[in-house]
Amino acid sequence: MKKILFGLIFVFIATANYAQRYAYVDTDYILSNIPAFKAAQDKLNQLSVDWQKEIEAEYAIVDKMYKDYQSEKVLLTKDMIKQREAEIAAKDRSVKDLQKRFFGPEGELFQKRQELIKPIQDEVYTVIKDIAESGNYAIIFDTAAGATILFTDPKYDKSDEVLEKLGYKN
Repeated sequence: MKKILFGLIFVFIATANYAQRYAYVDTDYILSNIPAFKAAQDKLNQLSVDWQKEIEAEYAIVDKMYKDYQSEKVLLTKDMIKQREAEIAAKDRSVKDLQKRFFGPEGELFQKRQELIKPIQDEVYTVIKDIAESGNYAIIFDTAAGATILFTDPKYDKSDEVLEKLGYKN
């Protein structure tokens, strides 16, 4: 009887030592409860609206130029037609460049988002990491965007082992 009890205790201790702890967070909920994040979002939204209005006004100018050109085309010489078409095309390109400058992948909106939102997100990530390490969690999932992994304990990362078995070295 003592051997069985000792065996069960040993199995319990062994599995307790190897048991991994998991947790989850909802980053949407966290961020929505941070006033600085809401203020940053509001500022980004206002900038976006202002820039969109500016772009729409420029496209209205291009549209007016094209309509004027269409109505006057019969009265223009071939050289004047080419000149007007070139002016319209140049104005259209400049508006597209402006749109790219504001909303492109490395545009001003992206840069502003990096400036205003990223520090808050980094701070949230740092806290999640601290909680994970102090609570001895192996993985923390984010329920806001499905089940995204936010933190993993590096001792459980087998990426280097996979690379090594594939014949690559870190």
